[in-house]
Amino acid sequence: MRAPRLPAWTATLTWKAAVFIAVMCCALAALLGVLVHVSVTGQTVNDSREKALARLTDVTRLYEAGEPLPRFAGVDPAGLPSSLRALAVRGERGTMVTDDQGRPTMWAAGPADGRALAVRVDYTQSAETIEALDRSILGSSVLAIGATLLVGAFAVTRVTRRLHLTAQVARRISAGDLDARVADPRTKDPSRPQDEVATVSGALDTMASSLQSKLQSEQRFTADVAHELRTPLTGLSAAAELLPEGRPSELVRDRVRAMRGLTEDLLEISRLDARTETVDLAVHELGPLVERVVRAMRASGTETGVRIVRDATVETDRRRLERVLGNLIANAHKHGAPPVVVTVDGPVVSVRDHGPGYPAYLLESGPQRFRTESGGKGHGLGLTIAVGQAAVIGAELVFAEAEGGGAEALLRLPEYVALMDPGAED
Repeated sequence: MRAPRLPAWTATLTWKAAVFIAVMCCALAALLGVLVHVSVTGQTVNDSREKALARLTDVTRLYEAGEPLPRFAGVDPAGLPSSLRALAVRGERGTMVTDDQGRPTMWAAGPADGRALAVRVDYTQSAETIEALDRSILGSSVLAIGATLLVGAFAVTRVTRRLHLTAQVARRISAGDLDARVADPRTKDPSRPQDEVATVSGALDTMASSLQSKLQSEQRFTADVAHELRTPLTGLSAAAELLPEGRPSELVRDRVRAMRGLTEDLLEISRLDARTETVDLAVHELGPLVERVVRAMRASGTETGVRIVRDATVETDRRRLERVLGNLIANAHKHGAPPVVVTVDGPVVSVRDHGPGYPAYLLESGPQRFRTESGGKGHGLGLTIAVGQAAVIGAELVFAEAEGGGAEALLRLPEYVALMDPGAED
């Protein structure tokens, strides 16, 4: 039988620290309580025993002198414990605490002519003192445990809050926000002592700064290379147009076009990485916009079907949306198999082909630059640009396996909702 799964909050450091503090406080309180109880009880019993034995000595003197005995003494009195009576008959003296008619009583007995001479001392006050002490120990232990838990929880919460902040910043960095920093004040002053959390926070900030610097250097290098390539490629393109018609000139023009496309893609990716893009938002009908993109793709020789299940009005950047849809459709034709169908269902646009589907790495972690698993065609930049432009216009792009086989890209756009005029009816 499978053991029940504990709630997630039981795995938190705060919960574990609280349980540890509570267990240790209870153990310490129990140990101290037992020690105090044993010590005070022993002292109280000793005092009562000495008092009872002193009375027994006085009563023994009266018995030997033949004088009458006081009310609290007697020979073989009723209520005397049998074990204490047997001890006195054997010629020894002893004491014992029992319950005599509902009242705690300290008995002291000694030998008297083969019988037991005994005295009794009221033990009620001593018993009440011990009970009051036990209640005080229990109450003070509860208060001490509660106070310790509050102080411990406050101290642990401060640490866990800093750890949560560090984890949150790490997640922001992994999501692409390289400007995120923990900025723990303990790391700003080198002369200030640092705890382990501050050390981890400082290491994370240092790593983020180093990573940001390296990525910015790579982005600048990519942008500079792309800019430097544009000029010679423009000249090469013009020179290729002057070549005489024939197979060699067609190959040169084709390679020049591919190089120019790759250069433009690199420039676009560098702008997306630098997050310097600005959007030109406007309200558009999604269906006609998608049909216009498909018509443009058909002009280039790719046959694509369109289905309008439900049209919607969206607020987006038309140029960037057309770029995203164009890249998705081109990728479906290049790496998938026909038929390629674009479906509009409200603010969601899907691009589906009937090929082998997206590779596993793409479904798991998204498109990667210069990586493709379709026979070496392409550079893996088209989907990367689509993801970047979708993020710029505030859309969500998801890659999935289509039902029945094939690849499907789902683009979810922010739908535009017009506000009603104050006098309009529902």
